[in-house]
Amino acid sequence: MRTAIATGGYWKPGETFVNRHIQHLFGGDTVVVANRLRDGNPYDKPCATRRRARFAAADLWQQPVASLQGMRRWSTTTVPHGRTRRALEAFLRAERVEAILAEFGSEAIALAPVAEGLGLPIFGYFRGYDASKDLRKERVCEAYRRAMPKLAGVFAVSRFLLDNLAAHGIRHPQSFVIPSGVDVRRFVPGEKRPGSFLAVGRLIDKKAPQITLRAFADAARDRPGARLDVAGDGPLLEECRALVDGLGMTGRITLHGALPHDRVRAMLAETEVFLQHSLTDAQGNTEGLPTAIQEAMAAGCAVISTRHAGIPEAVEEGATGWLVAERDEPGFTARIAAALADPGLAAMGARARQVAEARFDNARLLAELEMRMRALAGR
Repeated sequence: MRTAIATGGYWKPGETFVNRHIQHLFGGDTVVVANRLRDGNPYDKPCATRRRARFAAADLWQQPVASLQGMRRWSTTTVPHGRTRRALEAFLRAERVEAILAEFGSEAIALAPVAEGLGLPIFGYFRGYDASKDLRKERVCEAYRRAMPKLAGVFAVSRFLLDNLAAHGIRHPQSFVIPSGVDVRRFVPGEKRPGSFLAVGRLIDKKAPQITLRAFADAARDRPGARLDVAGDGPLLEECRALVDGLGMTGRITLHGALPHDRVRAMLAETEVFLQHSLTDAQGNTEGLPTAIQEAMAAGCAVISTRHAGIPEAVEEGATGWLVAERDEPGFTARIAAALADPGLAAMGARARQVAEARFDNARLLAELEMRMRALAGR
């Protein structure tokens, strides 16, 4: 089933879940519709944009009317209109697209009217901010409510996100939890280094890297063999570097910055414990179900994280890892200290690997997504 993958920006190397769909959904029979086309097209896909690069004269006159109509009908001004919409519709027809998969809620809102006009089934895939932070805006909630009847189905990476949508009166009768998943054939356990800890992800408020750094420093200060590696870039990188210096942990904690995916995979293979202190940030932004945790489990790492968003749906307390409350820094410290003294880490890592194979194999999850889309589209 030839599918248009709708996303915010293309191409983004860090969006592995979107890129996997672009490459492999329905055998790679895909095209891309992006809000913004960035540099690069590594998958050599036909591409179109839903965003107005510039206004034609007629579009400029139509913009106020189109925006008013969009707010009245859809509670959004993001629905393409004028020349931009006609070009997008011509692209979808010329490429013989049979369905649209909107990778985020914002894309579903913008493209549901276009899909309806063309008679195409469209699916929404919720992943994090679109079912958390964005729900603080009543206008967005109303846009979701109006879009839902136009969608053929809804997917989310965690039950938490579907429940969050439902709490705001946003429901669809055909809703399914399908995590992003991980390639369990590439992410595999290796020989583990005793006392090794790893954190992977953007250094942003939602990941609370300062808590992770302080907790590790407190727990491992008297354990000279313990080491923490942190892979990831972001606005808090320099603050974190200063914190490591201030904690006197230079040489014990290494901030690597952004690393290639293959390097991260190799680091996970030899790491005993994966750390991620996710929390709801000041803007209400949450995780969905972090891909990094799924990758760590596939690589046989025990996980220490938080009772946040979809994480408890993946990490089984005492069996594949431990969870503490958000912002519970003393509790996080205590769990790291306990892990350093726990002789059962190898068994816990083995159990995490088993869970990843059973629940997060992206080949199986991709097949499930295809099956659901075909059934809901009546194909």
